[in-house]
Amino acid sequence: MTETRDEAPSGIDALKDRLLDAVLVQVPFDGWSDAALRMAAQDVGVDVETARALFPRGGVDLALAFHDRADRQLAEELAAGSLAHLRYSERIAHAVRRRLELVAPHKEAVRRAAALFALPIHAVDGARAIWHTADVIWNGLGDRAEDYNWYTKRASLAGVISATILYWLGDNSENSERTWAFLDRRIGEVMRVEEMKARLRRNPISRLAFAGPRAILSCIRPPHEGYWSGPWPRRWRRRREERGPGGPD
Repeated sequence: MTETRDEAPSGIDALKDRLLDAVLVQVPFDGWSDAALRMAAQDVGVDVETARALFPRGGVDLALAFHDRADRQLAEELAAGSLAHLRYSERIAHAVRRRLELVAPHKEAVRRAAALFALPIHAVDGARAIWHTADVIWNGLGDRAEDYNWYTKRASLAGVISATILYWLGDNSENSERTWAFLDRRIGEVMRVEEMKARLRRNPISRLAFAGPRAILSCIRPPHEGYWSGPWPRRWRRRREERGPGGPD
């Protein structure tokens, strides 16, 4: 019984990968669509009902699976390699560049996905996918932020990734050199903001002026597993337990 449970997920994942590979052949012609899914199912040799069960929303779920697979590949690369010889800004640029290089053989599929997620009905899915890529990169680079910086770092990088993808889609330069130059400029702008924030933290006047807002922001925590395990964040929940039932919040 145990072996059956262990084998089932891997078999499903393998079938999803086969369908996704088959869909990528169709996407340049039919886009991320139900028609592409039906053609892929026929090519792989599975019935359409099974394919729809694996990708209930059709093209949208296929596009998200394509995005997620590249994110997983990038995460594996970052975990296996060492970027210690690079400056921090260079590590970020390397990670974003590798993420685009992973999908470069399917540039038209990326273009079709960008158009799909630009639609209002799918905009949330697209934003969530880009945020996940930013999260993969920061985690892969060893980010240890435990406050609001966890969010600001990912929001800033998500903006860089989105802008770079759009630039890359229209870039016909050799080896996408113009895109990599664009990426370096965007990361340089973000790093200048970070440097300004660091100077403000070192300045005694600004440190005093922002002490209140910084104390409030320090209560914000990233959504670590188990942190939001109840109606109150862990820190507040502990304080309530110390005060006992009926104590003031």
